[in-house]
Amino acid sequence: MGVLLIGIGGGSASGKSTLARMLKKSFSDEVSILRLDYYYHDKDYFDVPEDKINFDHPDAFEIDLLCRHLEKLKEGQPVERPVYSFTTNSRLEETCRVKPSRIIIVEGILTLYYQKLRKFFDLKIYVDTDNDIRLLRRITRDIKERGRTLESVKEQYLATVKPMHEQFVEPSKSKADIIIPHGGLNEIANDLLIEKIKGHLLVNRKI
Repeated sequence: MGVLLIGIGGGSASGKSTLARMLKKSFSDEVSILRLDYYYHDKDYFDVPEDKINFDHPDAFEIDLLCRHLEKLKEGQPVERPVYSFTTNSRLEETCRVKPSRIIIVEGILTLYYQKLRKFFDLKIYVDTDNDIRLLRRITRDIKERGRTLESVKEQYLATVKPMHEQFVEPSKSKADIIIPHGGLNEIANDLLIEKIKGHLLVNRKI
């Protein structure tokens, strides 16, 4: 079975998850999704107070574990991925089983930043969305889904999200094979992407 590995990167609230869900809907059980957010280190990993942790820095993620999981999935083995709580900034004791599939998607702000991660991907996508739109989406998401206050979201954005985007996320755009403008709801770009993936699956079924 030929496995297609897709990496989706882009700024916070750019539409990466929307694009991944669209592909999941299009290809159903042939898609497994691993979010970079699952692989956040537990807060106890950091040598700074919890309110000083930089969650947008490349060191915030356990990339080696993600790479090991991708190796196993490519070999047809299931993995137990971490479960992370954004409320407590902790990894939970429980895990979630991810089964191998023909399409494996990794999505997250720094997915295209790490060289050791990029080497896995057959297709690298950067979702490019206006900064103001991303900020508004992040405020809405963090307040509704993660129990944050407006003030805490603003402070985090100015302290780490914006500078880390400029230093690490935005430059990773140059590593992409495809750049999708206007977020994950770009229907024309999405249709072209779906056709490309269908072509890959068709070729590999014949091998």
